[in-house]
Amino acid sequence: MFVRSIVADAFGTNCYVLAPGPGEECLVVDPGIGVTDRVAEVLAEHRLRPAAVLLTHGHADHVWSVTPVCGGTTAAYIHGDDRYRLEDPLALLGEPVRAALEQQFGRAATWREPETVVEVTDRQTLELAGLQVDVAHAPGHTEGSVVFGLPALPHGIPADDLDRTVLSGDVLFAGSIGRTDLAGGDPAAMQRSLRDVVLPMADSTLVLPGHGPATTMARERTTNPYLQGLAG
Repeated sequence: MFVRSIVADAFGTNCYVLAPGPGEECLVVDPGIGVTDRVAEVLAEHRLRPAAVLLTHGHADHVWSVTPVCGGTTAAYIHGDDRYRLEDPLALLGEPVRAALEQQFGRAATWREPETVVEVTDRQTLELAGLQVDVAHAPGHTEGSVVFGLPALPHGIPADDLDRTVLSGDVLFAGSIGRTDLAGGDPAAMQRSLRDVVLPMADSTLVLPGHGPATTMARERTTNPYLQGLAG
């Protein structure tokens, strides 16, 4: 599986481009702040055509560039419980954060909803761009946070100990988890998601998180303090 990661200009959000290979249709996951031109460069270099934009959740740092990346023809996929966030995620940032971003980038922040939005559900399997994507609802960071699982590995990743890839959004990071103190966050829901969604993942899972470096479930199971003491 072809995978390229692009780190956004703010908040260190990871955007991913996935495809069966060069010259194919592709998926764009979590296009954050300032990634539009770099996504376009990856698409052009590898002759990729976006079939869908997948959103692990609706926070502005993960959806900021969704509309320009979608254009007028590509659908954005998001869990129904976070669908409302696409109405105006900038408003949900709060004025101080919005003003700071506008000062950093030297222009007013504007928002336009994607023309086509598809709501995904828990345990749904999507067949998009020649890839199978399994959806698991994992609330806690937001109401509609999900993780996307694919039964494939990025090209170049040794398959000796790994056989699956998960895009974990802000549910699971290397050594940490997403915060639960923002609007829509729920510490109890996060604990349930970690117990019922994350812990059952096989050790052979490669984890591509919404922020920070890639990791594996084998590593997180033994070293991530937020997974210790949870009954799988």
